[in-house]
Amino acid sequence: MEAVPCTAKAEKADDAAPVWRKDGFVLRPARQEDAERYYEDNFAPLDPEIARLTGSRPCFSKEEVTGFFKQCVTCPDRYNFVLVSPRGRIVGESVINEMDMQLRSANFRVALFHPEACGKGTGSWMIRCTLEFAFQALRLHRLSLDVFSFNQRAIRAYEKAGFRREGVLRDAVLDGGAYADDILMSMLEEEWRALYPARSALPKE
Repeated sequence: MEAVPCTAKAEKADDAAPVWRKDGFVLRPARQEDAERYYEDNFAPLDPEIARLTGSRPCFSKEEVTGFFKQCVTCPDRYNFVLVSPRGRIVGESVINEMDMQLRSANFRVALFHPEACGKGTGSWMIRCTLEFAFQALRLHRLSLDVFSFNQRAIRAYEKAGFRREGVLRDAVLDGGAYADDILMSMLEEEWRALYPARSALPKE
């Protein structure tokens, strides 16, 4: 689980973040009251394959997860969105963090925790929605991310959305005792505008 260093350079926008809907799924801003459900739905226990793909520990205590989640929600240099399934479970998240509004840059990531959210284009939809918020509402210039070389599904989703590879940290992580690379990717605001000229067409409220 990542650290949450809140920086003084970031300042959240005054406008409320939007809510998006697709095929019964809802992508909305995370709230303090989501903390326990976030733990129960995803970390009790954490799926071993999700832990592998994200480089997470296989086990976290309830206090660790809920405390981390609540800190994320209130941190001024990040936006956390949760994906709620048609059955009402929190099954994924998208995150804009490490925001630097002087440089207009931030880090970005998406995670799907459950099979019911996979293989339906849901991850790609989450990426597009969060990109719209980052580049249109927050007026960021650059989004960056890193993804492990063995997480091919995530790599394909990020590339499909328009992220470009810009570097490789060779043999930076271990996967089952074998070294693997950490791939660095990014997107700039002009690239996003060229790819998504009809960006306001995403259903939201």
